Amino acid sequence: MSDRDYDCLKLCNQLCFPLYAASKEIVGRYKPFLDELGLTYTQYITMLVVWEHGTVSVRDIGRLLYLDSGTLTPLLKKLEAKRLIERRRDSSDERVLNVSATEEGLALRERALAVPQKMACTVGLSQEEREVLCGILHKLLSEDRKN
Repeated sequence: MSDRDYDCLKLCNQLCFPLYAASKEIVGRYKPFLDELGLTYTQYITMLVVWEHGTVSVRDIGRLLYLDSGTLTPLLKKLEAKRLIERRRDSSDERVLNVSATEEGLALRERALAVPQKMACTVGLSQEEREVLCGILHKLLSEDRKN
């Protein structure tokens, strides 16, 4: 075999590596902005789902964020301890646990409004480039759900 036969094993030819490294980099750039809100990145994206949906089941939060219940349960308990969310059994099906924002959680939403713009300034991509990249990543994620 020649060296060219092994080109597929070069790090620069792996789709997974730039996605992994870019994800770590982006999450790290969120940190100072989220520290101001008293949130971790995972708490922030959970609050985004709650703010967007109003009342949402724990199952749906996990599905939307690609998180399993072992990760989600302690995360929700921490957000509840911070008084940002409340968890309640669904009145029509007690097996379903719903999450909604508290008054404090809704107030935090106002403070979080600045985060997307601050982040946009840190990535060095135009609005169009961000939209294209986001579209490609969402396409990858939706393909993953089909399999």
